[in-house]
Amino acid sequence: MITDPSLMILMDMALKENERIDDLQRNGYRIIQNPDKFCFGMDAVLLSGFVRVRAGSRVLDMGTGTGIIPILLEAKTQAAHLTGLEIQEASADMARRSVALNKLEDKISIVTGDIKEAADIFGASAFDVVTCNPPYMIGKHGLTNPDAPKAIARHEILCTLEDVISQSAKLLKPGGNFFMVHRPFRLAEIMVLLHEYKLEPKRMQLVYPYVDKEPNMVLIEANRGGRPRLKVEKPLIIYKEAGVYMPEIYDIYGY
Repeated sequence: MITDPSLMILMDMALKENERIDDLQRNGYRIIQNPDKFCFGMDAVLLSGFVRVRAGSRVLDMGTGTGIIPILLEAKTQAAHLTGLEIQEASADMARRSVALNKLEDKISIVTGDIKEAADIFGASAFDVVTCNPPYMIGKHGLTNPDAPKAIARHEILCTLEDVISQSAKLLKPGGNFFMVHRPFRLAEIMVLLHEYKLEPKRMQLVYPYVDKEPNMVLIEANRGGRPRLKVEKPLIIYKEAGVYMPEIYDIYGY
């Protein structure tokens, strides 16, 4: 007889074809994913570790996928409420079922919708914090994945970097904070757009796979209406050696 309440809930929800449950190593939380569609990566986990959320804040994660960032932020912060916005209904459905699996329906809402229409969906100045792990690639930057869900997650097919930043500027309350993970090769474009939409860059951290390699990610915090002053934090190194994380990474993952 199955006595674990969460497993009983899962049986009621029923995993769909090719779906699996992954342990998030935080508060006993788990997430439903489909590797044939798209699974969250290290970039989402690193963003959740970079984000700062004051107690009582209302948080929006744009392009939430299967809800990894809201779930991790619920475990790590004292946010009053977290919302995930996702345009792909299959991903949004998995996110909702993961929220239910972890009994977080009172803390996390998943909304199906378009990032380009986010301000119309939620209203202006609705959030204290906006986060985003957006598609990184444009034009010929890499080969577009022929599988649509993965292509949408990785390439600017349904929204652009400017869509993400312009909508975030509308959604944030004055003084609210925007957090994003992206690729360093687009850093100049990111800074120009943040300045254009009056989101002042406040913190930046480059992420390196190894100490002797070039950075492959950048974490950025910007403040709506903030004064000019950018803090560049010490580099974040992922691996000490092949297959062995640096201590900071184990801390972020919660191991």
